Amino acid sequence: MIEILWVTTPFFALVAAGFWATQSGRLGLAAIPGLNNFVLYFALPCLLFRFGATTDVQQLLDPAAALLYGGVAVVMVALALGLTLGGRVRWKDGALGALVATFPNSGFMGVPLLIGLLGKSMAAPVILSISIDMVFTSSVCIALSQLDGHGLRDVGAALRKALRGVAGNPMAWSILLGGGFSALGWHLPGPVEKTVWMLADAASPAALFTIGAVLARGHMQDRGRGQWDGVWTVVWLKLLVHPLLILAVGLCMMRLGIDLSASTMTTLVMVAALPSASNVSLLAERFEADSARIAHIILATTVIAFASFSAVVYVLTRVLH
Repeated sequence: MIEILWVTTPFFALVAAGFWATQSGRLGLAAIPGLNNFVLYFALPCLLFRFGATTDVQQLLDPAAALLYGGVAVVMVALALGLTLGGRVRWKDGALGALVATFPNSGFMGVPLLIGLLGKSMAAPVILSISIDMVFTSSVCIALSQLDGHGLRDVGAALRKALRGVAGNPMAWSILLGGGFSALGWHLPGPVEKTVWMLADAASPAALFTIGAVLARGHMQDRGRGQWDGVWTVVWLKLLVHPLLILAVGLCMMRLGIDLSASTMTTLVMVAALPSASNVSLLAERFEADSARIAHIILATTVIAFASFSAVVYVLTRVLH
C-alpha cells in the first residue's frame, strides 16, 4: 500500500495545491479560465495525440473493452436516476447527477495518474473510456435532462447541442488524429513533434493543478447554495459501485470466453474508481441544472478518492494478481 501511495500522493497533492492557491487568493479566479483553456486546448490534446499516435490502433479499437465500459455506463445512468429522481430532484438535476456518477475525471486526472501507475502500454483503454464518455454517456444524459415537461423536440435539440459540443472538443479530435497517425504509420516532422511532446509533458501537472483551482472556485462560489438531495448516493455510486460493476461484468465476460484481457479490465476498473469529471459542473451551468449540487459531488469524490482509489489499486495489484 505504501508503494501505491508513493505514486498516487503527488497527483492528489497537485490537486490540493491548486485548491489551496485559489482558496488563499494566491491564484486569482480570473486566472482559472486561462489555465483551463491551456490544458483543454493545448496540453491535454497533445498528450492524447501522443498516446494515440504511439499506440497500436488495434488496442484503441478494442470491441470487448468498449462493450464492457459502455454497457456498465448504461447501467450506472439507470441506477443513478432510479435512486435519486423524485422530490426536488427532477430530470434535469437527476440526469446531470447520473452523468457525474458515471463520467470519471479520466482526461485531466486519469491519463497522467494511470500512466504513472501502469505505464504507457495501458493508455489505450483510458483513451477508449474518454471517447465513450464524451460521445455516448454525455449525449445520453444531456438528452435525458430535457424530459422535465418538454417534448421530444427539446430532447432532440439537447442531443444535437451535446453532439456539437463533442465536435468542438479538441480532446476528441486529438484522439481521432492520433489514432489516424497510428493506423497510417505517420510521424510528425522533428521540430513539430518536439513541440507537441513538450506540450504533452506539461499536461499532467497543469491539469491536476487546474482541477484543484476549479474545485476551489466552485466551493467559494456555491457555498451555502444548491441541493444536497442524493449527493452522497451519487458519491458512493461513483467511487464504489462503478468500479465494482466494471470488475464483476469484466470477470463474467472473461469467463464466457470473450476476448478481454485482464490488464485491460484492470485499467478500466481503475478508470471507474477515479473521482467525477470536473467539466460536468460546466455542463450543469449550461443546461441550467443545479451546478452547486454537482460541484458538491465532484469535490466530495475528489477528496475521498485519495483513499478509495488507492485502496482499489491495492486490491487489484495485490489480491487479483
